[in-house]
Amino acid sequence: MLEHVPAWLGKALSGARAGTEKLAAGRPDLGADLASVTLSSTAFANGARLPERFTADGEGDSPPLLWRDPPAGTDRLVLLVEDADAPTPQPLVHAVVWGLPAEAGSLAEGAIIDDGTAGIRIGHNSFGRRGWLPPDPPTGHGQHRYVFQLFAIGPGADDPGEDPGRSAVLDAITGHVLGIGVLVGTYSRGEEAPVGPVGATSPA
Repeated sequence: MLEHVPAWLGKALSGARAGTEKLAAGRPDLGADLASVTLSSTAFANGARLPERFTADGEGDSPPLLWRDPPAGTDRLVLLVEDADAPTPQPLVHAVVWGLPAEAGSLAEGAIIDDGTAGIRIGHNSFGRRGWLPPDPPTGHGQHRYVFQLFAIGPGADDPGEDPGRSAVLDAITGHVLGIGVLVGTYSRGEEAPVGPVGATSPA
C-alpha cells in the first residue's frame, strides 16, 4: 500500500516518525529491572536490513526467530513487532503473537499467519488483519526500524481475548512481565541500502 506513496511525499514526511520512546517495550508500567531475553534470527543480524522476502516487495513471510534464556518462572512469551519510524502518531504494529511456549526456543519462517495453530494466538496488526504485516515503508522516507519485542510473562496474566491487538495484550501483561528481548531489522525504499549479513545470527 505505502509503496504507492510518491517519493517526493515520502521525503517530505521524512521527519515524521512515531519514535522509539513509544514502543511497547519502553512502557515504564511494564516493570523495572526486567531480565534480558536473547532474541535473534538466522535471516538477519540485529540492526541489519531485512531480506526482501519478508517485506511487501517480496513474498511477505514473517522471518524466523530464535530465543533463549527466558527468566525462571516464565509461563509464556508474547511477541509484538512495531515500526518505530512509521509516519504516524504511534508505531505501526506488524505482528501480535500471544502464548508462545517459553521452551520452544524458536518461531519458524512464515509462522505468523492466522491458521489456528494450537496453543499460539495470532492477534491483529495495525491494518486490522490477523498475521504478519510485511514492512512497506514509503519510498524516500528513509530507513525504518522494525522492532521485534519478546516479552517473558509470568503466571496470572489476563486473557487478552480471541483477536488481541496491541492495547489488549499490553493491558493483559502489565504487572506480569519478567523479561524482554529486542531484535531490530531495518528496511527502506528509494535509497542505497546494502543488504546486511543474511543468515547471520545477532550476537548474544
